[in-house]
Amino acid sequence: MTIEVRNLVKTFGSFKALDGIDLKVDSGELVALLGPSGSGKTTLLRIVAGLDWPDSGEVFINGEDALAQGARERHVGFVFQHYALFRHMTVFENVAFGLRVQPRAVRKDEAAIRTRVKELLDLVQLDWLADRYPSQLSGGQRQRIALARALAIEPRILLLDEPFGALDAKVRKELREWLRSLHHEIHVTSIFVTHDQEEALEVANRVVVMDKGRIEQIGSPGDVYEYPATAFVHGFIGESIELPVQVEGGAVRLGGRPLRLAAEGLAPGASKLFVRRHDMLIGPPGSGAFEGAVRHVRNFGPVQRAEVALSGGETIEIDAPRDKELRVGDMIGLEPRRYRIFAG
Repeated sequence: MTIEVRNLVKTFGSFKALDGIDLKVDSGELVALLGPSGSGKTTLLRIVAGLDWPDSGEVFINGEDALAQGARERHVGFVFQHYALFRHMTVFENVAFGLRVQPRAVRKDEAAIRTRVKELLDLVQLDWLADRYPSQLSGGQRQRIALARALAIEPRILLLDEPFGALDAKVRKELREWLRSLHHEIHVTSIFVTHDQEEALEVANRVVVMDKGRIEQIGSPGDVYEYPATAFVHGFIGESIELPVQVEGGAVRLGGRPLRLAAEGLAPGASKLFVRRHDMLIGPPGSGAFEGAVRHVRNFGPVQRAEVALSGGETIEIDAPRDKELRVGDMIGLEPRRYRIFAG
C-alpha cells in the first residue's frame, strides 16, 4: 500500500506549516518523520490520515486520490501520543471498539470480533490484561493496547504521532525494539512522527528530516547520519561541534586564523564547520588543526566528555575514549577525522 504526497502546502494564518512537500512511501515501509517542534511533521501525518486538509497539493493512497475520501474511507489506523483509550472500557472492549462501530455491511459477527481481539492481544503480548481497565496499566502497556486497537480494523496504512513521547527513557527503548519487530511481522505501510533522533534511526527503514515545513533530507538511517545533506541535518542528528568559519584565499579560517583543513571545492564566504564530537582525534599541542586547553571532564560509560577552550577563545565539547585520560589543564591538539563545511 503506497502513500504519495505531491507539492503539499498548508498554512495556519501567516504560518506556513508545510511548504511544498513531496514524499513517496513504498508498500510495507516504516518511515519516520523527524524534526523539531513546528517543522510540520504532525500536520503532514494528519493530512495523510484525513484529519486535516491542505491548502493545495495532492495525496494518493495506493494510486487513489485520498483528498476525495474522508478519514474512514482511507482505512487508516492512527495511534496518538497520549493513547486516547476509553477509560470506562476494559482492554478487550477498547480493542474491539473499532470493529463494533463498523457499518453493518462489513461488521464481523460477535464470535469473529472476539477471535480478532484475542489475536491482537496475543500479537502485542498483553492477552493476560484483557479484563483490566486503562487506569490499571503502565504507560507502555497502554501504548501497546492503543496500537492493537488501531490494527483491529485491518488498516491499509498505520500512522503514529509521537507514539512513545509520554513514556520514560527505558520504556521508550523497549517499545522501539518491540515496534520494529512487530512491523517486521505485520509489514503494514507505516509512518511515525518523532523528534527523537535515536528513535528514528533505530526503528525506521527510511528517515525524512523536516524543518520549517520543508524536507531537508530523505534517506536510510545510515545515510542521514553519515552523509547529512545540509547544515540543519548535521546539527540536528547526532551530537556535533559547530564552528563559524570563513573560506577565503584558498583557506578555511576560524577567527581569522587559517586551519589546516582542505578548502578545495568550497565557495568563498561565511560558512559553518561541523564535526561529530567523537570524530576529534586527540594529540599533543600543535599536532592538529586546533589547539586548546581542557577545562572540564566528565566520565560516563566508555566515554569521557571534555570541555575544551580553543586558542582563539571558542569553547567546544569532545567525546574521547576513557584510555586517553584527559585532565583539567591539559593542552591538546585536535584533528577532525571527518568533517563537513556548509556555506551560510
